[in-house]
Amino acid sequence: MSEVLSIILGGGKGTRLFPLTQERAKPAVPFGGKYRLVDIPISNCINADLKQIYVLTQFNSASLHLHLSRTYNFDPYSRGFVEILAAEQTFEHSGWFEGTADAVRKNFIHFRTQNPAYYMILSGDQLYRMNLRDFLKKHIDSGAAISIACTTVGREDASQLGILKADKNNVITEFLEKPGPVKDISDFRIPPELRLDKNREDGYLASMGIYVFNAQTMEECLANELKDFGKEIIPAAINRLKVNAYVFDGYWEDIGTIKNFYEANLELTSLRPRFDVYDMMNPIYTHMRNLPPSKMNFSNMNQSIAAEGCIITNAAISNSIVGVRTIIETGASLNGVICMGSDYYETEEEKQSKAEAHVPNLGIGRGTVVKRAIIDKNASIGESCRIGVDDIPRQDGNFGHYHIVDGIIVIPKNTVLYPGTVI
Repeated sequence: MSEVLSIILGGGKGTRLFPLTQERAKPAVPFGGKYRLVDIPISNCINADLKQIYVLTQFNSASLHLHLSRTYNFDPYSRGFVEILAAEQTFEHSGWFEGTADAVRKNFIHFRTQNPAYYMILSGDQLYRMNLRDFLKKHIDSGAAISIACTTVGREDASQLGILKADKNNVITEFLEKPGPVKDISDFRIPPELRLDKNREDGYLASMGIYVFNAQTMEECLANELKDFGKEIIPAAINRLKVNAYVFDGYWEDIGTIKNFYEANLELTSLRPRFDVYDMMNPIYTHMRNLPPSKMNFSNMNQSIAAEGCIITNAAISNSIVGVRTIIETGASLNGVICMGSDYYETEEEKQSKAEAHVPNLGIGRGTVVKRAIIDKNASIGESCRIGVDDIPRQDGNFGHYHIVDGIIVIPKNTVLYPGTVI
């Protein structure tokens, strides 16, 4: 496994996750009450004993760098590391990363020093748990130059993904990037002999954006000006190299949009979540904060998750996620809410100073009701606010102290909502 270099693509500006990416890189967006998105691919790597990991990014990388440096410190005997590589100017390259392949190409100077035999390319905004060791083994056994992890999707999801056609030996013969909802792609349907579900006839093999490259193949494929793996590198490689499909039958979700992010988070609160964070054989690692346990005072919590360090008093919480250090005051009600919590606790002196300025404390104030919303970190929401409660049509847009995306109310990081605010 020491011959494998794992590269996690951090993405660009993360515009589809805005305003959650307003002050942070997409892989640094909080998830599940206590994690960050980047913890998912890194944990998959660690669980497969892949411990030489680079994370590529170029926008708002400060919080991502802080999280990685605090969280992933391997012992000096393992040769393991998790390092962030932000876009940099060199004598050879002076511009930004212009695509996924371009980002890898511009960092070869760092990768070659590790002398890898294989490159594992992963995405920084997907939710899944995969046996990457098995993926690598299948790649080596197949004799392929490139292997692509694939999952089965329906026609609607196929519109926005790269669709593959493979033969009975899982060799990919054709690739179509994001065909859209109108194009006829019926000839890309999975043939009966490759179907995991024999009763399903409307399935398509979609690329998960997860690849294994032989090191020499990677060098050859990037010895040009092509910028993107999905749009350019993979289609060109299929025409001249053996490219295999690794069919993954587990849970996988692209959480690069506000809607998908919201739904994937709240799915964790279901009785039998498809992504199980309680699987201790394959744990999800994150920053160890050494916080006290959460405290519930006369509260009613139904199908919800509370991370550590919370104080919840006389509140009603349903189908929601309560992030680290969240303070929820008496009479508050949350339904279908992702509350990301806070980075710190306020001191009594800070609370007194804010009270004199008529500014609410961090957390959710007395009697505040919130429905179908995402509340980013360090938000101060005053008492008797009503957010998403009234059943009225809401148009997507930026409304200053809040955004509406896909019908979901998003309260940005560090926002202050004064008592009695109605959204």
